[in-house]
Amino acid sequence: MKTHSKLSVIFLITMMFFTELSAQTFIHPGIDMNRDDLELMKSKTLEGVQPWKGAFERLKAETPLSFEVKTYAHVISGPYGKPDIGGSDLSKGAVMAYNCAVLWYITGEKVYAEKALEIIGKWSETLRSLDENNAKLLVALSGYKFCNAAEILRYTYSGWKEHHTASFTEMMMSIYYPLLRFYFPQANGNWDGAIMHTLLSIAIFTDDRPLFDNAVYHYLHGKANGSLIKYIFPNGQCQETTRDQGHVQMGLGEFAGAARIAYTQGVDLFSAGDNRLALGYEYTSRFLQGKDIFSYGEPSQRDKKLRNDYGIEYVYQHYKAQGIDMPYTRSICDQVRNRSSLILLTAFRAAFQGRTPEQRPLTYSEIAYPAGALRESALTMSKDMIVVSPGDSLQQVLNEAANKGKTVLLKAGEYRLDKTLKIPSRIHLIGEGTKTVLLFTSSVRTAAVMAASSDMHDVVIENMIIEGAREHDAGFDPNAGRFERQRRYANNLAGISFRSEKNYTLSGIILKNLSVINFSRTGVYISGAKNVKIEACDFTENGTFVVPGPRLQHNLLMQRVTNAEIRDSRFDTSLHGAGVALDHCKSLELKDCEIARNAWHGILVSECSGVNITRNLIEGNDGCGVLSEFLYKGSDNLKINKNWIRYNNGYGVETFVAKRLSVSGNNYDRNGKSSKQEHLSSVLALQMENITAD
Repeated sequence: MKTHSKLSVIFLITMMFFTELSAQTFIHPGIDMNRDDLELMKSKTLEGVQPWKGAFERLKAETPLSFEVKTYAHVISGPYGKPDIGGSDLSKGAVMAYNCAVLWYITGEKVYAEKALEIIGKWSETLRSLDENNAKLLVALSGYKFCNAAEILRYTYSGWKEHHTASFTEMMMSIYYPLLRFYFPQANGNWDGAIMHTLLSIAIFTDDRPLFDNAVYHYLHGKANGSLIKYIFPNGQCQETTRDQGHVQMGLGEFAGAARIAYTQGVDLFSAGDNRLALGYEYTSRFLQGKDIFSYGEPSQRDKKLRNDYGIEYVYQHYKAQGIDMPYTRSICDQVRNRSSLILLTAFRAAFQGRTPEQRPLTYSEIAYPAGALRESALTMSKDMIVVSPGDSLQQVLNEAANKGKTVLLKAGEYRLDKTLKIPSRIHLIGEGTKTVLLFTSSVRTAAVMAASSDMHDVVIENMIIEGAREHDAGFDPNAGRFERQRRYANNLAGISFRSEKNYTLSGIILKNLSVINFSRTGVYISGAKNVKIEACDFTENGTFVVPGPRLQHNLLMQRVTNAEIRDSRFDTSLHGAGVALDHCKSLELKDCEIARNAWHGILVSECSGVNITRNLIEGNDGCGVLSEFLYKGSDNLKINKNWIRYNNGYGVETFVAKRLSVSGNNYDRNGKSSKQEHLSSVLALQMENITAD
């Protein structure tokens, strides 16, 4: 009874905290800028101080009062604006409304306020629906501009009346909000960035704290491509880096815009993920200026030009005030500042004026960078090495070299196989890094690579890519491949599947510097093996919705494996599974790996013994960071120590009926299940003496 009483008190205190937080009122005006920020902008402009003066003059030139407002009841916006029935007019109207509201505040000239009011009023009275491919994105990109304009007028212009508030709120909540409320994380990440940007704006204008909190939560925990942690990787690479740089800059700008609004209301999203936004901006700014970057996938050269419309000045000024040095971002700001208008004019916080902290460099994650075929092994040619070129019969070569301890070198090129490649014992198969790619035709079923016998032993596979997609080419939009692989009847193929009929008859398996990517089933599945080593591998984008269904296919599945080491590897973005699934394994160490952005748990442990999980980066997974489940007996002697576990949707660590459980020294940050980062239970779920926890 005493325990229950304590829990009740904790629960009530927690609920009171969140109720109080939700009841907090918003600052008004308070979307992009609060009143102090508006006053700073006004005073600096009227004093003729640069860069405000130049930005103001450019904004006036871009904002003709002769602008004709064209409205439509039903707006149609197709892909890339085709067809376009009212879409461009809605977009232009939102831009003009915001421009005019800012000019009104600076100059005090009512003609600008009235023009903004006219634009907002006519669209509020007319608009009824939006449809076609880009309707959601159009709403997301125009909504925050309309809201900023309305917010400024509502709190600074006497001509704004209650009926204006009512009609604008009706448009936002009846037309805009229904299109945005469920987000669209399956699209490229710039979509959800823009959606959150507008939902936060609507929330503030309508004083809707639950909507605001929902958007903030999605910003950190959204699924697929929908959150900051999903969109920007720990080294700064963006989800769209391999697509084109125009969309990357757009995506960064939308995430930054959403963070800016939250910051106006006292919520800091800029520092999330070790200043993840700054990492994304610096990484992209470096590439845009011709510097080398490390990337998983080829960075796109398309649309590689410097834009001035994606919030870069505000982001630079914000991080500068926090003492974070962004030299490449600063360089772009210096180059585009003389052609920026509204973005530059509104980029400065009053609270940051006079701050001159010592600048410190950004910190990038080095865990699993590089991994896979990008980390090439040292290759020493020998006279007894067997050299294979594309077009040769690889299977025949392996059969002839079986049990001879031979090294088989796969020269650079694409090897398109129409049958499962079967690996015999005592073979060392090595490629030439990313230049060696194995692909498989639609006639191949079950697995691309399998063991030639149930007692296969002493096998090394390294330095190549095993590709699950039909072509080893991301195409114009790399996100499109995900849609293809998630079809229910997509190619039902695993990457590597080494399985024995009995426990531990497979042995001596080494996978090193190997990329296994884009398979609809499990990327690498090893069952019934001993003495397994996986080092510096990249098993990513594997495991989808194919029959027999979701959460059964993973990036890596180890089943009944003993004496195994997994290190310095990357297990990311399984579309419907876990990053790493360990099932009935013994004496296994998983360390120094990146396990991120998977659609289920980061690491799933089932009925294992003697598993040590240490020094891994486990972030942005849609389930728990680490889940140890109970099926029959539960796991025993499980150590989860010194990991970085953050931004997962479930608990950081959750265990059920585990014996001899040690959970210590982990670094947690904003895991989503609750403010408590761990949910631990030992045998009988009541006896806590076997648990060592933080």
